Amino acid sequence: MNFFTFDFMRRKQNLPVIALIAFALIFFTSTVALCQDEEEPSDVAIALFNKGQDAHEKGDLLLAAENYEKALRIIPDFPEAELQRGNAYQALGKLDEAEAAFLRAVELREDWSLAIANLGSVLVRKGRFADAEKYLTKAIDLDELNFPAYAAMTELRLKTKAPQAVLTDLLVKLRGLTAKANPTASIWASRAALESAVGDRNTAKSSLVKALQLEPRNQFALSESADLALADSDPATADEYVKRLEAIAPQSESTKGRRARVLVAQGKPGEALALLNSISKPGAEIADLISQLRSAATTDPADLEKQLALNPKSSALLSKLCIVYRTSDPAKALDYCRRASEASPESVQPVIGYAAALVQAKQYAEAVVVLRRLIAIAPDNSTARANLATALFQLKRYAEAKVEFRWLVDHRPDQAITYYFLGIVHDHLLEFADAAANYQQFLRLADPESSKLEIEKVNLRLPAVINLIKEGKGKKRG
Repeated sequence: MNFFTFDFMRRKQNLPVIALIAFALIFFTSTVALCQDEEEPSDVAIALFNKGQDAHEKGDLLLAAENYEKALRIIPDFPEAELQRGNAYQALGKLDEAEAAFLRAVELREDWSLAIANLGSVLVRKGRFADAEKYLTKAIDLDELNFPAYAAMTELRLKTKAPQAVLTDLLVKLRGLTAKANPTASIWASRAALESAVGDRNTAKSSLVKALQLEPRNQFALSESADLALADSDPATADEYVKRLEAIAPQSESTKGRRARVLVAQGKPGEALALLNSISKPGAEIADLISQLRSAATTDPADLEKQLALNPKSSALLSKLCIVYRTSDPAKALDYCRRASEASPESVQPVIGYAAALVQAKQYAEAVVVLRRLIAIAPDNSTARANLATALFQLKRYAEAKVEFRWLVDHRPDQAITYYFLGIVHDHLLEFADAAANYQQFLRLADPESSKLEIEKVNLRLPAVINLIKEGKGKKRG
């Protein structure tokens, strides 16, 4: 999991070191070859290193690694180039190459806490936890504000299932770090991961908000946010975080793993298994997930019902039958969803399934009752909110639907279709200025292919709404 890759270009405190080395090399070259017209090897190496930095910053990791390699062939004892080479390879998932680069950087500068932390981080990803802990402990001893080391140590503690007392002690340290000046997004995300692990999920969500405010593309924070949403039985929200991960690292094993978990939560285990099977060399976590999916791959209703006859109160089987019958037999699905929620009253997931089945069966009034009870327990569940908004919309209870669609817009502002329905709601309520604003936002965000029909409808309606506004008709904006 590439949660703790350190972006060298954003660590401003390291830039003076590189600048001094570059200056020293340039000064050395100039004093030795004042009268020479040709570039000295050191000049070429520095130029290649800078090209690597530029490519790294632009996200072209292969080109960056290539330039670092070329620079190192000219100046083999170039620790900064080794560090950056390691960062590039770690981001590419080439962990053996990354380990070799970080190890060489540490050999060249044995007390360089940043290189030591990055070496520890890659060893965590390779599952060599004892070696990783040794390096990470040393990095923290050398620099008590070594944020990458603490981030990697958090991953280490979570992966090795450290005792609660150990997690709590580390959390105390991270809370201290976030209270200091300029904490990084990764440290806030690490804090959130520990808060979630010790059961303080609400605080974890707040920490993740701060992490993503600092760095909206922070993979660790996005991953933790997706995990929390899945733990809250909210696949709609998890899906949005995974989409953001896919835009950053579509081939990442951890990204594919989370997409698979979202697909499972959406009732698509076959798609999830196909995605995971596309990973050529899956790690232990992905291999375990594949095994779980294969063992639970049965989706044949008759087979599931035979299993249920032997275990009639199995929430897992009832939930699967709730899903498999959702399209082919909504009434039957509804019964299984209801029984699943009764079999597992402490879990919101079966209740969400039951409510979704009610909506699909067009039993909107009953769905509203169930969903309002559910939202009283899980107010931040976007899936429940979306189903409630849909049910209220279908019942033409537009004022109530407006509240739910607005909640969705506030919490998921990049969802085009929400603006479409919110525009219609305002239109029905004669709130034409708000209707126009939401229609226009929908047109800005909508995909021309997947939303073609809705775009056509809005383009037909919007001019009339604008004319109504000009004529002073309708209610004031509310």
